Amino acid sequence: MRVVLQRVSSARVQVDNRTTGEIGDGLLLLCAFRADDTDKELEWMAAKICDLRIFPDDEGKMNRSVRDTGGALLVVSQFTLYGDTRKGRRPSFIVSAPGPVAEELYDRFVKIVRSSGPAVQTGEFAADMQVELCNDGPVTLILDRDAGVAT
Repeated sequence: MRVVLQRVSSARVQVDNRTTGEIGDGLLLLCAFRADDTDKELEWMAAKICDLRIFPDDEGKMNRSVRDTGGALLVVSQFTLYGDTRKGRRPSFIVSAPGPVAEELYDRFVKIVRSSGPAVQTGEFAADMQVELCNDGPVTLILDRDAGVAT
């Protein structure tokens, strides 16, 4: 699993001019899955995201988590995070989980983060989405399962 996380003051996802998810202060999560991801990776990622101290405290230091601030999460599937551009001019996505597998992993991940406390909004799996955000900071991090969970 790979996540591009952005601290936002607002974010919204639209599909066919219909808003599917919208948050104020919180985190926008662009998520990609591999076929061999398990609940262990999903749970590790959810805990990491909810406990990352990347929001300012009263002194302006990044010392508070999304849980501490009462912020929300906007979770958006984005298989292109596993795009491999090392060869040729067209990205290869063979590392990304196939659609049905990725959708199941996405749904399980959303369920896990919802049970972790923060309010959760979502995009729409496999849809052509327009994502709007106001990156706060800017703060953007890349979280990769291989950096934290032994498989």
